[in-house]
Amino acid sequence: MNANQLISMFTRLVARRAMSWGINKGLGSLSRGKAGQGKPVPGTRRSDAQMQDLARKMRTLSRLTRR
Repeated sequence: MNANQLISMFTRLVARRAMSWGINKGLGSLSRGKAGQGKPVPGTRRSDAQMQDLARKMRTLSRLTRR
C-alpha cells in the first residue's frame, strides 16, 4: 500500500463519518421541527405529525443510500 492509497482511504473514512453525522443532525432537527438552536425553520408551516413523517421517510432514505 502506498501513501496515496492510505491518504485516499483516510479521506473517505472522514468524509463518510462527516456525512452521516450531518445527516443524523439534520434529521434530528427536522423531526423536532426546529433548526439547531431552538429557532423555527423559516418558511415552513408543517404540523408536528407531518414533520415526524417526513423525518421517518428521510431516515429510511438515508439508510437505503448508505447501502
